[in-house]
Amino acid sequence: MSVTLQEQYDKIYRYCYFKIRNKEAAEDLTQKTFLNYFSQKSYINKGKPLAYLYTISKNLCIDFYRKNNIEQSLDVEVKADDAISSFETNYVVKQAVSTLQNDLQEILLLRFANELGIGQIAEIMGISRFSVYRKLNLAIDKLKIILSEEDFS
Repeated sequence: MSVTLQEQYDKIYRYCYFKIRNKEAAEDLTQKTFLNYFSQKSYINKGKPLAYLYTISKNLCIDFYRKNNIEQSLDVEVKADDAISSFETNYVVKQAVSTLQNDLQEILLLRFANELGIGQIAEIMGISRFSVYRKLNLAIDKLKIILSEEDFS
């Protein structure tokens, strides 16, 4: 695995975890994503590997849901040393994000959790850079409204 692909492993894992909310299944799907990527010898060293990895993982997550018919649920992990206020903050933010449309949730994940650029997000989602900017701003504005209604601002 090249250095750039090793760096992308955690991002693909977070993406899979975001989609299916199951640690073990996300690990399996991440492994399968890279196995599928390397089995496609004709694609390696052509095109955009990051966009291709996200496309593979997105399709694997869709297949996972079709096979298992699992309902998504809010999965909050709390460490023993976390403060209650930190838990409440994370819970409220996760709840607020979960009320957004799936495409807005996905853009927020790619931008802030996976720290991808606007251009990379546009490639992965198959939309223009302008659409990414617009949707990102829309998602942030909606989150501000939701969180202010919760007296969280």
